[in-house]
Amino acid sequence: MEFKYRRILVKLSGEAIGGTDGRGIDKDKLERVVEQIVKLAKNNVEIAIVIGAGNFWRGKYGEGYMERTTADYMGMLATTLNALALQEMTENKGIQTRVMTAIEMKQIAEPYIRRRAVRHLEKGRIVIFACGTGNPYFTTDSAAALRAIEMEADVILLAKNIDGVYDKDPKKYPNAKKYDNVTYMQSISERLGVMDATAITLCMENKIPICVFALNEENSIIRAVSGEKIGTMIKE
Repeated sequence: MEFKYRRILVKLSGEAIGGTDGRGIDKDKLERVVEQIVKLAKNNVEIAIVIGAGNFWRGKYGEGYMERTTADYMGMLATTLNALALQEMTENKGIQTRVMTAIEMKQIAEPYIRRRAVRHLEKGRIVIFACGTGNPYFTTDSAAALRAIEMEADVILLAKNIDGVYDKDPKKYPNAKKYDNVTYMQSISERLGVMDATAITLCMENKIPICVFALNEENSIIRAVSGEKIGTMIKE
């Protein structure tokens, strides 16, 4: 199989691998993701992953009784739970994986060092980035954009629960229009809710395209990497 991209960054939300109520980890959902990632790795695609933690903790859960910085740090730590689960299942299928955290926790994972992360990718290891940027007030969207730039990724694959970018919420409005292509500025000015403005701006300034697609569609990650027209493409 021919692939359009040779080095990718996959942004996974915690909910994408969460249980039926969106909480915890659903083994079957996780395995469907891992099987695609393993197939790509075996075909020499270099893969970095940024994973969220919405299936365990979101900052809004602490609203009203918790300081924002504390809530954000809890979310960063929760991403490590998903990263370790993803690592274990991937390595059980024969692909070497490294978890790198923006907050140091040496007994669990490697601290994030850009040169080391790039070297892992060059050696064919999947690199999973946990703890976001390591800073409160920044989302995992911003972390995905930042790591994609640092890794010199060809594209960000934004795996979501809907099949692309719409002009309004398709769950609320049956007449919502799906876009095949969107510019960075259109995403920001129309507040399309793809990623936060900081992440989109980083991608725009560094010319990193973003492919937004539904994770639950069959082989959606593989199809996106092969260049198939899937979801919505965000670029200049």
